[in-house]
Amino acid sequence: MEYVYAAMLLHSLGKEINEESLKKVVAAAGVEPDEAQVKSVVSALKGVDIDKVISEAQAAPVAAQQAAAPKQGEEKKEEKKEAAVKPEETAAGLSSLFG
Repeated sequence: MEYVYAAMLLHSLGKEINEESLKKVVAAAGVEPDEAQVKSVVSALKGVDIDKVISEAQAAPVAAQQAAAPKQGEEKKEEKKEAAVKPEETAAGLSSLFG
Protein backbone atom coordinates (compact mmCIF):
# COMPACT_ATOMS: atom_id res chain seq x y z
CA MET A 1 0.00 0.00 0.00
CA GLU A 2 2.94 2.30 0.63
CA TYR A 3 3.78 2.16 -3.06
CA VAL A 4 0.33 3.31 -4.09
CA TYR A 5 0.50 6.16 -1.59
CA ALA A 6 3.92 7.10 -2.91
CA ALA A 7 2.59 7.10 -6.47
CA MET A 8 -0.34 9.28 -5.43
CA LEU A 9 2.02 11.69 -3.72
CA LEU A 10 4.18 11.93 -6.83
CA HIS A 11 1.09 12.48 -8.96
CA SER A 12 -0.27 15.22 -6.69
CA LEU A 13 3.09 17.00 -6.87
CA GLY A 14 3.09 16.77 -10.66
CA LYS A 15 6.13 14.50 -10.73
CA GLU A 16 6.64 11.61 -13.09
CA ILE A 17 5.83 8.21 -11.62
CA ASN A 18 8.81 6.07 -12.51
CA GLU A 19 10.86 3.46 -10.68
CA GLU A 20 13.53 5.85 -9.45
CA SER A 21 11.14 8.48 -8.07
CA LEU A 22 8.93 5.83 -6.47
CA LYS A 23 11.95 4.24 -4.76
CA LYS A 24 13.02 7.63 -3.40
CA VAL A 25 9.61 8.38 -1.92
CA VAL A 26 9.30 4.95 -0.32
CA ALA A 27 12.84 5.17 1.06
CA ALA A 28 12.14 8.66 2.42
CA ALA A 29 9.22 7.14 4.35
CA GLY A 30 11.67 4.81 6.07
CA VAL A 31 10.84 1.65 4.14
CA GLU A 32 13.34 -0.40 2.16
CA PRO A 33 11.97 -0.35 -1.42
CA ASP A 34 11.03 -3.73 -2.87
CA GLU A 35 12.11 -3.82 -6.52
CA ALA A 36 9.27 -6.13 -7.55
CA GLN A 37 6.65 -3.92 -5.92
CA VAL A 38 8.12 -0.79 -7.47
CA LYS A 39 8.13 -2.31 -10.95
CA SER A 40 4.63 -3.67 -10.47
CA VAL A 41 3.15 -0.32 -9.44
CA VAL A 42 4.94 1.61 -12.18
CA SER A 43 3.84 -0.82 -14.88
CA ALA A 44 0.27 -0.92 -13.56
CA LEU A 45 0.04 2.88 -13.73
CA LYS A 46 1.46 3.21 -17.25
CA GLY A 47 -1.17 4.81 -19.44
CA VAL A 48 -3.63 5.31 -16.58
CA ASP A 49 -5.30 8.71 -16.29
CA ILE A 50 -5.05 9.03 -12.52
CA ASP A 51 -7.20 12.18 -12.36
CA LYS A 52 -10.01 10.38 -14.20
CA VAL A 53 -9.77 7.36 -11.89
CA ILE A 54 -9.92 9.60 -8.82
CA SER A 55 -12.96 11.51 -10.09
CA GLU A 56 -14.77 8.24 -10.91
CA ALA A 57 -13.93 6.86 -7.48
CA GLN A 58 -15.35 9.96 -5.82
CA ALA A 59 -18.55 9.75 -7.87
CA ALA A 60 -19.14 6.04 -7.16
CA PRO A 61 -20.23 6.38 -3.49
CA VAL A 62 -22.68 9.15 -4.41
CA ALA A 63 -24.23 7.05 -7.18
CA ALA A 64 -24.46 4.02 -4.90
CA GLN A 65 -26.09 6.10 -2.17
CA GLN A 66 -28.63 7.52 -4.61
CA ALA A 67 -29.46 4.07 -5.93
CA ALA A 68 -29.92 2.67 -2.42
CA ALA A 69 -32.11 5.51 -1.14
CA PRO A 70 -35.86 4.95 -1.62
CA LYS A 71 -37.66 7.48 -3.74
CA GLN A 72 -40.12 9.76 -1.96
CA GLY A 73 -43.16 8.28 -3.70
CA GLU A 74 -42.13 4.71 -2.90
CA GLU A 75 -41.63 5.51 0.77
CA LYS A 76 -45.09 7.06 1.06
CA LYS A 77 -46.73 4.08 -0.66
CA GLU A 78 -45.12 1.68 1.79
CA GLU A 79 -46.35 3.74 4.73
CA LYS A 80 -49.90 3.75 3.34
CA LYS A 81 -49.88 -0.01 2.88
CA GLU A 82 -48.83 -0.53 6.48
CA ALA A 83 -51.43 1.92 7.76
CA ALA A 84 -54.21 0.39 5.62
CA VAL A 85 -54.36 -2.93 7.51
CA LYS A 86 -54.52 -2.55 11.27
CA PRO A 87 -55.04 -5.41 13.73
CA GLU A 88 -58.21 -3.81 15.12
CA GLU A 89 -59.74 -3.61 11.67
CA THR A 90 -58.85 -7.22 10.97
CA ALA A 91 -60.47 -8.34 14.25
CA ALA A 92 -63.58 -6.28 13.54
CA GLY A 93 -63.88 -7.83 10.08
CA LEU A 94 -63.62 -11.36 11.48
CA SER A 95 -66.20 -10.72 14.19
CA SER A 96 -68.70 -9.56 11.57
CA LEU A 97 -68.31 -12.89 9.78
CA PHE A 98 -69.14 -14.90 12.89
CA GLY A 99 -71.88 -12.67 14.18
